[in-house]
Amino acid sequence: MDIRNDVSQLRKLENCSIIEGNLQILLMFTTGAEDFRGLSFPRLLMITEYLLLFRVYGLESLRDLFPNLSVIRGTNLFFSYALVIFEMPHLRDVGLHSLGHILRGSVRIERNQELCHLSTIDWGLLLPDSGDSTYIVGNKLAEECADVCPGILDVEKPCVQTSVNGQLDYRCWTSSYCQKVCPCGAGSACTAAGECCHAECLGGCGRPHDRRACVACRHFHFNGHCLPSCPPRTYEYEGWRCVTAEYCASLRKVSDNPRDASKFVIHQRQCLSECPSGYTRNESSMFCHKCEGLCPKECKVGTKTIDSMQAAQELGGCTLIEGNLILNIRRGYNLASELQSSLGLIETITGFLKIKHSFALVSLSFFKNLKLIRGDSMVDGNYTLYVLDNQNLQQLWDWSHHILSIPVGKMYFAFNPKLCLAEIYRMEEVTGTKGRQNKAEINPRTNGDRASCKTQTLRFISNVTESDRIFLKWERYRPPEYRDLLSFIVYYKESPFQNVSEYVGQDACGAQSWNVLDVDLPLSSEQEPGVTLLNLRPWTQYAIFVRAITLTTAEEGRNYGAQSEVVYIRTMPAAPTVPRDVISMSNSSSHIVVRWKPPTQRNGNIIYYLVLWQQLAEDMELYINDYCHKGLKLPTSSADTRFGFGDGPEGEQDAEERCCPCRPTDGQLRMEGEAESFQKKFENFLHNSITIPRPPWKVTSINKNPQRTPKQRRDVVAITPAANTSSAEPLAPSRPGGEPKPDFQIFEDKVVRDRAVLSRLRHFTEYRIDIHACNHAAHTVGCSAATFVFARTMPELQADNIPGNVTWEPAGKNSVLLRWEEPRNPNGLILKYEIKYSRETEEVTTVVCVSRHRYSKYGGVHLALLQPGNYSAKVRATSLAGNGSWTGLVKFYILGPAEEESSSFYVLLTVTPVVLMVLISCLAVFVFFYNKKRNHDGYPSGTLYASVNPEYFSASDMYMPDEWEVSREKITVIRELGQGSFGMVYEGVALGLVTEGEETKVALKTVNELATMRERIEFLNEASVMKAFKCHHVVRLLGVVSQGQPALVIMELMTRGDLKSYLRSLRPEAEP
Repeated sequence: MDIRNDVSQLRKLENCSIIEGNLQILLMFTTGAEDFRGLSFPRLLMITEYLLLFRVYGLESLRDLFPNLSVIRGTNLFFSYALVIFEMPHLRDVGLHSLGHILRGSVRIERNQELCHLSTIDWGLLLPDSGDSTYIVGNKLAEECADVCPGILDVEKPCVQTSVNGQLDYRCWTSSYCQKVCPCGAGSACTAAGECCHAECLGGCGRPHDRRACVACRHFHFNGHCLPSCPPRTYEYEGWRCVTAEYCASLRKVSDNPRDASKFVIHQRQCLSECPSGYTRNESSMFCHKCEGLCPKECKVGTKTIDSMQAAQELGGCTLIEGNLILNIRRGYNLASELQSSLGLIETITGFLKIKHSFALVSLSFFKNLKLIRGDSMVDGNYTLYVLDNQNLQQLWDWSHHILSIPVGKMYFAFNPKLCLAEIYRMEEVTGTKGRQNKAEINPRTNGDRASCKTQTLRFISNVTESDRIFLKWERYRPPEYRDLLSFIVYYKESPFQNVSEYVGQDACGAQSWNVLDVDLPLSSEQEPGVTLLNLRPWTQYAIFVRAITLTTAEEGRNYGAQSEVVYIRTMPAAPTVPRDVISMSNSSSHIVVRWKPPTQRNGNIIYYLVLWQQLAEDMELYINDYCHKGLKLPTSSADTRFGFGDGPEGEQDAEERCCPCRPTDGQLRMEGEAESFQKKFENFLHNSITIPRPPWKVTSINKNPQRTPKQRRDVVAITPAANTSSAEPLAPSRPGGEPKPDFQIFEDKVVRDRAVLSRLRHFTEYRIDIHACNHAAHTVGCSAATFVFARTMPELQADNIPGNVTWEPAGKNSVLLRWEEPRNPNGLILKYEIKYSRETEEVTTVVCVSRHRYSKYGGVHLALLQPGNYSAKVRATSLAGNGSWTGLVKFYILGPAEEESSSFYVLLTVTPVVLMVLISCLAVFVFFYNKKRNHDGYPSGTLYASVNPEYFSASDMYMPDEWEVSREKITVIRELGQGSFGMVYEGVALGLVTEGEETKVALKTVNELATMRERIEFLNEASVMKAFKCHHVVRLLGVVSQGQPALVIMELMTRGDLKSYLRSLRPEAEP
C-alpha cells in the first residue's frame, strides 16, 4: 500500500487489521504536526511484507499512529530490510511499543536528525537473527537525547533491563512505554499480564496457551486457529494463511490491464500469482510444471487488432502469438520505442500479419525478434504478409541484421507510396517468397510512387564546429527539373557509436529519435545550401544526414531524389560541470583524504582536477560561551559514511604510515556490497517514485584566464582568494571583540585521479576544500565551477597537555590561587579546564570547572572555603578535540587558627608601634573637640530624635537550633555549583543524614562572608520556611548548620541542574 503526498491518504488504513503486502508512507512535504494529531489506526496488527517511511514532514512519532502494530513478517523485503525509516526530519521516536516480532529481514534507520530513543531499544528481541544486522546511522546523537525510560524517577515500575554489546540498560520505546520482554523465552509471546501464549502465537494473545486467541500466527492461520503447517488439501498463501484450491482458483493477478488479470496457480503447496522461473502451466490445469528449455510466453489472441499503444501493451512479454495480428495505427507519440517495448519479443506469429492504414508507421523494425510468420491462417486464403495503404512506410526491416522466414503463402503490397520497390524485392529474397507473387500483388505503380527511390548521393563540402553548434554546407543538387526541388531536410541526433540507420526510431507523427530541421533553398542557384545546428551538447558525436525534397508524380522517370550518407561529427569541448558527491576523511592529524565522482557532463576528456584548500577559523560562538555551564557538541574528524572499505589504497600510501591493509573477510565484502546495493536501490526507488529537484551545488568560480600566473604545487606558494576564488559565503567567521579574522593562505594541487591526499595540515583544524574538473581544453575554455567540502583533521595526541608545572600562592583566608600555562598549540582551541583536588586525610575528591574567560582573568583559579590541611591538585585542559592529560600533582596547604597566630606574631611586632602612634593622635583630636564642646552653655537647640539601633533584634527574629540542626563535621564540600541569592552554592556529601553510616549527595547553600547580621538571620529564616514543605515537586530541605561560620542550608541535590537550563537544553536547535 502506497501512501504519499497527502495526509488524507492515510484514511485508506481505516478498519485494516492486516496489510497483505507492504506499507509505504512517503513524500509528504506540506504536512505539520497538527495534521497527525488525532490520527490513529489501532486495528492494524500485522504487515506481511515491510514498512517504509521516507520524508514525511511533521510526523513526530508512530506511537499514536500504529499503537497495536505487533508483527512485521517480511515475506518480501525492501532489499534486505523489513523496517526502513529514512530522512524523517521531525520524527522524535519510533514509538511502535506493541511491536514484538520482525520474522524476516532487518532494520535500517538512517539520517533522521531529531530521532532519539534508539539506544534504549533492544532490536535483538524483535529480529529473528541475534546477529548485529541492523543499520542505524546518521540520527541524533545519544548524548544529545534525553533518553529516559519509565520508572527511572521511581514514579512507576521500571522497564526490563537487557544487555546489548555488553552494556546493561533499561529497554523502552519512549519515555512512557517500555519495550515488551516476554519471560517465556526468546521469540515467544505473552499476555498483558506476562502469561505465556501458545507456541504458535506472535505479538501476544488474549488467553494463555490458546491457539485461537493469538494476535497473529507464527506460521499459518486457518479457520481461526494458528497452525505449524497447512492442513491437507489447503495451500500456503502470502506466507501466513492457508486457502483451499477453490479459493486460489478464484484469485486474479492485479494488473492495470483487466485482460492481463491472469488466474493464480499452485506450485509446491503454495498459491501463487504466477509460476516461478523455469515452470509453466497448462490451460487445463492450475498446477505448474517444469519447462523443457526456456519457457516461452504463449499469447492466444485469435485475430488481434493493434490500433493503439494500450492494445500493443497487452502483448508485452509475448514470444509466440497464437493467432493473427492486424496493425492499424493512425496516430500516436513515440511509437517506435513504445511498439518495440511491447512487441519486440515476439518471435513467431502462427497466422498472418496484416498492416493496413497505419499512417504513423515509417518502419517495421520494432518487430525486432520476429523470425517466423507461419501462415496457419491467411488473408483471403492467400497472403501471409499483407501491407496495404501505409502512406509513410519507408522501410520494412534492416535486412543486413534481420532474418525473417515465411514458409507458406504470399506477400501483398499496394498503395505504399513511400516504400520503394527495391525494399520489397530485397524482402522477397530474404524471406524465400521470391516467385510466389505476381506484378499485381507487388504493384510498381502504387508502391514507391511518391518516394525518391532513384536517389542521387549528396556530399557535404564543409563543416565548422563549436561547442554548441555545427555549421554545415553540402553540394548543390540539380534534378532534371530544378523547379521540382522544394527544400532540404537535415536529420541529426546524438550517436556515441557510428552504427545508426536513418529509419531507426522514426514514425510519421514526429516523435522520432532524429531531430529534423527544414532548410530553405538558397536565393542563388549557384550558392551551396547550408545550415547551422544549434543548442548541441559539447564534445558529443552527432549522426547527420540531409535529404532533398522534390515534387514527385506517378509518371515514370520523374521520381528523382537526393540524400547524403550518414556522417558523424563531434562538437568542440567546453568547461565541464562540477564534480559530484565529494566526500572526505582524515586519516591522521596532518592529512585529509578527499574523494569525488566525475562530473555528469565532462564536455571533453577530463585530464586533471584542480584542488584548492584553505584553513578556516573556528566558530566565534566557541570564544563566547561558558562551557562549564553549557553543553558542548564537539566537532569530529570522522570519515564520511560513504567512504568504502576498499576505495583507494592509493590515497593512504601518501599518509605517514604505509601499512599493508588487512584483507577483508568474505563477510565484510558481503556487508559492503549489500550496503552499496541498498543505497543504489533506494536512490532508484526515489527516482522511480517521484522526481524531486535536488538543491544546486554551492559553487565557486575559477578564473578562466589562460594567462593566469602559474603556481607551485602543494603548499610552497600561497595564492590570494581574489585571484582564484570568489565564495558566496565567508571562509572564516570574525572573532568576538572586533578582532580581524585571520587571512589564511590558499593552496592548490593538480591531481589526475578522482581523489587527493592533502598533507602538512594543522592538527584538528577545519579546512574548506574546492575541487574543479579540467578537461583537455582547459587552457582555452577553463575548468569547471567548484564543488566543495568541509573537513577537519584528526587531533594531535599531546597537543592539549598543559606545559610546565602548576604553581600556587595563598590568596586569603582558607583560599589559594592555582596558576598554570595554557597549551601552546592545542587541538582547535581550549574551551575549559578541570581541577581535581583533595585533602590528604580525606578520600573525597573535588572537581572544579574553569571556563576560558575565568582562566584569562587570573591565569588560573581561586579555590576558596578550604578546610585547614595539606592538599594535592592536578589540572587538565579540554579542547575542541576533548580532554588532555592530567598534570602532575601540585601540593599546597591551608593554615589552621593556631598556626595563623604563630605566623602573625612577627607581623604584630612590626605593626604595633605604628598602631599605637595612630591611637595617640586620634585621642588628642578627640580631647580637643570634647573640651571645645563643653565651653558652650546649656543644651543644643532643636528637636531631639531617638532611633532604634539596627543591630538590635527582637528575640522573635533570632534563629533557634532545632531537630533540623546537623553537625558541621558530617558535611564535606566537593565543588562549586553556582551563585545563589545569598551566596555561593556547593555540591557536597552529608554523612548519616538519611541512614546512619551512609553518605548522601546534597546541595549546600551558604551566605556571603561580607553579609550583615540581618542578612544572615534572613538566610536561616528562609530555611525555617522550607521546613514546612514536603512535596515531590519541590526541592526539600534536609538540614541546617547554624552553629559556626559560614552557616549552611542543606538541600536535595538536583543532578541535572536548574529546571530552566534543563528545559532549554532539550529544545531543538532549529527553534529560537
